Amino acid sequence: MAANNRRMSGKKGAQVGSGGNRRRALEGKGPTPPAEARKGHVKNRIANAKAKQTARRPAPRGRGGKSTSELVVGRNPVVEALREGVPANTLYVQQFIDNDERVREALQLAGERGGIHLMEAPRPELDRMTNGLNHQGLVLQVPPYEYAHPEDLVAAAFDAGEDPLIVALDGVTDPRNLGAVVRSVSAFGGHGVVVPERRAAGMTAGAWKTSAGTAARTPVARATNLTRALEQYKKAGVAVVGLAADGEHAVGDLEALNGPVVIVVGSEGKGLSRLVGETCDFRVRIPMPGGAESLNAGVAAGVVLYEASRRRA
Repeated sequence: MAANNRRMSGKKGAQVGSGGNRRRALEGKGPTPPAEARKGHVKNRIANAKAKQTARRPAPRGRGGKSTSELVVGRNPVVEALREGVPANTLYVQQFIDNDERVREALQLAGERGGIHLMEAPRPELDRMTNGLNHQGLVLQVPPYEYAHPEDLVAAAFDAGEDPLIVALDGVTDPRNLGAVVRSVSAFGGHGVVVPERRAAGMTAGAWKTSAGTAARTPVARATNLTRALEQYKKAGVAVVGLAADGEHAVGDLEALNGPVVIVVGSEGKGLSRLVGETCDFRVRIPMPGGAESLNAGVAAGVVLYEASRRRA
């Protein structure tokens, strides 16, 4: 009976609402997303597949890579390396070492420079580190060298509003020659040196010493393939000039040295390799009235760099 009374009453009771769902359902959902973002669309599947392929690719190495760390072994070599400003991160000193003048100087230089850790180690540990070399109780660790990329050298020159002046070394295996070339490039306003990744001298402690500190401000780039790097330079508008004893042009007559140029220097014994020689736009010779057959890489590069610098002055 009570139920009938409620049904017959004109008075409304509480109603269960929609909570605004009906009103929100009538509102727009914004612009339609692009096909690539719509799940199930063929373009969405293609975009997802491309993203997965990119994720599987190896990350680029970037720049020119790094060399491995190096050890300078022995009292005189360690002191000379510290005097010449060769980069170092750790100086290992043998426990109970005879404290002579060279040891004291090494400790003083390392302390004055800062940033070099001093580590005391027993003789057997130093023997193991140096593979039994005569370390005389002193071992200096040189950190890996950070090589530039060959394209960085051209880009830096153009950014500075200058014509690139670069030296590339083909088959030069003596680090002292590399250091001498770096020094000449710095002296004559060049923009860097390029070396091959394999079968070539790298920026070792010996190269740093010969550069007399100029390696700190003159970049050295490492190319996986020197011929390919030279071809990229040519596409960028840089003339490739190779040094050869039988070159068609004398260095003093080559107009190409007036503009953007990369000078390629071969090894003393074999000169330029065949592929590199064929890639060169010009092959030049350095006249030598004295009758010498050839010059070492550092001297030859210095002669041509001077001529290029003289023309640009």
